[in-house]
Amino acid sequence: MTTPELPTQYAPTEVETRNYERWVSNGYFTPDPGSGREPYSLVLPPPNVTGSLHVGHALDHSIQDALSRRARMRGFETLWLPGMDHAGIATQNVVEREIAKEGLSRHDFGREAFVERVWQWKEESGGRILGQMKKLGDSVDWSRERFTMDEGLSRAVQTIFKRLFDDGLIYRAERIINWCPRCLTALSDIEVEHSEDDGELVSIRYGEGDVQIVVATTRAETMLGDTAVAVHPSDERYAHLIGEFVEVPLTGRRIPIVADEHVDPSFGTGAVKVTPAHDPNDFEIGRRHSLESLVIMDERGIITAHGPFQGLDRFEARPAVVAALRQQGRIVAEKRPYAHSVGHCSRCKTVVEPRLSLQWFVNVSPLAKAAGDAVRDGRTRIHPPELAKRYFDWVDDMHDWCISRQLWWGHRIPVWYGPDGEIVCVGPDEEPPAGWEQDPDVLDTWFSSGLWPFSTLGWPEATPDLARFYPTSVLVTGYDILFFWVARMMMFGLYAMDGEPPFRTVALHGMVRDQFGKKMSKSFGNVVDPLDWIERYGADATRFTLLRGANPGSDVAISEDWAAGSRNFCNKIWNATRFALMNGARSDGLPSELTTADRWILSRLQQVISSVDAAFEDFEFAKISDQLYHFAWDEVCDWYVELAKVQIAQGGEVAENTKRVLGHVFDAVLRLLHPLTPFVTEELWRALTGKDSLAVASWPVVSPELADPAAEAELESLQELVTEVRRFRNDQGLKPGQRVAASLGLSGTALAAHEGAIRVLLRLDPASDTFNPTARLTVGASTVEIDTAGAIDVVAERKRLEKDLAAARKEHAQVTGKLGNEQFMAKAPDDVVAKVRGRAAQAEADIARLEAHLAALPA
Repeated sequence: MTTPELPTQYAPTEVETRNYERWVSNGYFTPDPGSGREPYSLVLPPPNVTGSLHVGHALDHSIQDALSRRARMRGFETLWLPGMDHAGIATQNVVEREIAKEGLSRHDFGREAFVERVWQWKEESGGRILGQMKKLGDSVDWSRERFTMDEGLSRAVQTIFKRLFDDGLIYRAERIINWCPRCLTALSDIEVEHSEDDGELVSIRYGEGDVQIVVATTRAETMLGDTAVAVHPSDERYAHLIGEFVEVPLTGRRIPIVADEHVDPSFGTGAVKVTPAHDPNDFEIGRRHSLESLVIMDERGIITAHGPFQGLDRFEARPAVVAALRQQGRIVAEKRPYAHSVGHCSRCKTVVEPRLSLQWFVNVSPLAKAAGDAVRDGRTRIHPPELAKRYFDWVDDMHDWCISRQLWWGHRIPVWYGPDGEIVCVGPDEEPPAGWEQDPDVLDTWFSSGLWPFSTLGWPEATPDLARFYPTSVLVTGYDILFFWVARMMMFGLYAMDGEPPFRTVALHGMVRDQFGKKMSKSFGNVVDPLDWIERYGADATRFTLLRGANPGSDVAISEDWAAGSRNFCNKIWNATRFALMNGARSDGLPSELTTADRWILSRLQQVISSVDAAFEDFEFAKISDQLYHFAWDEVCDWYVELAKVQIAQGGEVAENTKRVLGHVFDAVLRLLHPLTPFVTEELWRALTGKDSLAVASWPVVSPELADPAAEAELESLQELVTEVRRFRNDQGLKPGQRVAASLGLSGTALAAHEGAIRVLLRLDPASDTFNPTARLTVGASTVEIDTAGAIDVVAERKRLEKDLAAARKEHAQVTGKLGNEQFMAKAPDDVVAKVRGRAAQAEADIARLEAHLAALPA
């Protein structure tokens, strides 16, 4: 193929779309299940069909893409399977808002026509995020893209529902569930967002005379449905009241005082009102004591209980009830504002109402036990390991899962009812009895997404993909949905796939935060739009910024300055590779004759490959990014490229050998960086090698024979000398390109062979007959004498150095004063003391260096 020419500047927008389209059209991301190569697979956590790429997605996808690209380069048959979730409530809400603009509701359409309208919206407007994933560079197999409502996944949902139903693991019952009075549906726990809201706490007296008791509540309106007052059985204050009856104010009903260990005697008055139909804890107390459950409001939150409050909204009824109680002298105390945790619907922000409702549930007990056992026995590992405890906390105490939703968009529950109350669950290849009616509810979105790792591979059919790529290799996701999604996939995968878990490893990352560690929020004004960064800095810089902060299980801090820094890094790699190409670098194998500089960079390369491989195994992307950044920028660009210039200038065999080493090193660096920054490395590597694509190139492997500690030690000495002299030049006010005469005392040291390179790197001319050194530096066993006469303004330089010296002495006095303060040393944390000691040591070094430079100035 023709080697592309590189422009003088890297322009991401000109490179990214072109390369991505070529990758996809060439089928690089489409694996062959019959290849015989070892499989590596992961499924993309399906974004909502209503969604767009946010910064959390960008982090999640960057990690998964890095893993996928590296696995492909290592020779694995790699599948990264994409798709979307139908997102029941979110999608139905979007379409309902759309038709509301036409003055219509879903009921004007009817169920069938409304669902058809949702499908139409999905085809026209849904799935924006898929195009955005391409901008980020996701190397997913688009030929296997799935949707949780497509025909194959619908068949999987019906199949597993019937199996669970037939095994007695799905049942229908009246239970307390989260209810949204606006969306008019049950909600899963993950669809409820809790916040600290201001409300009121009122204390109400029930009963009279010797039989009276005070309870406190933030929801006074629910007293209309009270069927008991509960106290702790060992609470001596109320022992004489257990078994007595009191009248519920405003209702005339008499209710018992019961003893229940759920009551916390230290909270409030130690007595609680029990409303079984409107509180989950009260519901359980009601079951234990056979209490009646009185539903006192309808699905929209309107009071239905007979009396003066009937027809009021719940929030209108609350102050009205309190006013009526106050009028009767029943209010003992009122506290407002009173901050307490309130659940809100994550979609419409309406306050959630606990509600007694007839719903479908999964009996999770045996499924959750299997999910816990799979992690405990090592079939699945959670990384980082310390987050396994959170997983066990969830699966070891999981409550039965409400899976029915009162929506029209979603997988309809495959249960049919006969005219005489008969029930039948219908499988995918079965027909319901004629004239029977199907359950109107649909399944929780998490039910179908819980099947994702195997339904997307063709289950319940025995497909080649399922045989080849299940269990998947790794699941990458945020720790925030460990409980809700990961646990459900584990339960369903183990149940459907004969004890095989859906993934070998669960790799958890944190949330993206701003540079100060603050959670991103529109109200804070600190939200980052990754598409904006991609537009301004390029996809590679956006990815690299996110990955540089990604430690396993920890939150990721980012800032725009860091994105700009990542763009500068991409530009540095571009310019350095372009220099290498312009100087004849080629990647056709290493020569047999190597200079010390060549041996050094090749030895360092082996260590970096080994270290990066180890960090990949532990998902330490911050470490991978940091190592590659410093190796590429500091060692390759700042040192080896400069030494290579000297060697190429020599001409002959040394120059030709250097070009081959230069090409080999840049070839390896671009391969190592490709999983993190795929676009810039692809463009550069094709130009360097003339080959087709890095996407299918091999991953670098360590060559132990290239390890060379002696060369590394020799180059460390050279770097130490050059760094110290550069620091001296800078301190003396010499410009970087300014040449001065110097005498090098390198005789008897390993650096004698590098005198030419040292002079080039330091802009040092040979000493002439009139050489008169004004400064002498000793670095290790080497000496450097420099004549700065006439090169600097001695008076101005002395003044500058004296000013810096005064500042260093002031800093030293401050920190040593702290270290001598007994109170500070006794109270300060160890890390603070260590930092102060470090500042003291640095100040001492600065003082010694500045005094030496002042002494070296000409008189």
